Amino acid sequence: MKKINNTKKNNIIKKLFIKLCRIIGFEIIDQSNLSLPTSDRSAFENLSVLGKNTITISLGETKITRPVKSLDIIIKTCTTVNLVTQNKKRIFEKNKSEYTFRTIKSLIKSLEFDKEILKKIKIKIYIIDHNSKKEDLEQIKNIIKTININFEIINLNLEQFDQIKVLNKNNSVIENNMKATMASILTSFNIAKEKSNDLVYFVEDDYIHKKESLSEMIYSYEKISSELGRELFLCPIDYPYLYKKMENSNILIGNKYHWRTVNESLLTFLTSKELINKYWNELILMSTNELSPFETPLHKIYEKELCLSPIPSLAMHCTNVNSVFGLSPNINWKKLWDENKF
Repeated sequence: MKKINNTKKNNIIKKLFIKLCRIIGFEIIDQSNLSLPTSDRSAFENLSVLGKNTITISLGETKITRPVKSLDIIIKTCTTVNLVTQNKKRIFEKNKSEYTFRTIKSLIKSLEFDKEILKKIKIKIYIIDHNSKKEDLEQIKNIIKTININFEIINLNLEQFDQIKVLNKNNSVIENNMKATMASILTSFNIAKEKSNDLVYFVEDDYIHKKESLSEMIYSYEKISSELGRELFLCPIDYPYLYKKMENSNILIGNKYHWRTVNESLLTFLTSKELINKYWNELILMSTNELSPFETPLHKIYEKELCLSPIPSLAMHCTNVNSVFGLSPNINWKKLWDENKF
């Protein structure tokens, strides 16, 4: 009987202690089963609360001083051109439209993965399209309409972009493709400057995302930006070619992923309206004058600002398997491809 009474007393004390922790705002973990009794969650769940705090087991709590208020996702699409400057086939060797559709579907699934993002953050999707078939644009609309979210499709007219200067490649088709790409990039930067209020995610239409991608990027942006007191660039890809360079890299803990500092990225990245305004001249230079390598102005920005890349990758860049930029290591490419069949 004493054991029963002791158990009852212990349970009462435990319940009172949990109530006290809730009142004073402390989070505790039950080591016996890895549960968090103050919030009725498991240690394996997402322990972050948008705009409030983020909790990493063993590292503790980070108070969010830099909450994310809005997110504009700007997707540059063209379902008729396979690769801008080459004729190689992409991984899985499908029509370009397949990659575009699966990219957009993966982003929609990622938005649906965490309902708190849809509830608490103002989100809009922009599609900047060049020369896609009418039926492909209808398919894009149908994919986005599966979720209740604002979106806008912008059709480019290349005759309006006389300011763009491309390198002479002695190939009019490739030069025209590059001009269209740069026009899309320029338009995306203008939209970000004129219409966005906070974070902007620039996406090319051959990046298929994991379902947790946007959640991890948003929560990690809040966490790391709050800890460091500065704005960031986030790239969703763990590019293998960067591992071939013996460069120093700092490792940070995001929400559920590790993030490492990198000095280079391609044109799919997330950043803030503040940094877009700060480096407006550099971004415009990149979108109006073709350089070699193309992303040179962006990489110069990374010499002054932090660009972070996830380990492992949050998305798959559907390039040729032998591309110098390659496929991110340690993720199941086929599984990610199959999961986003439309």
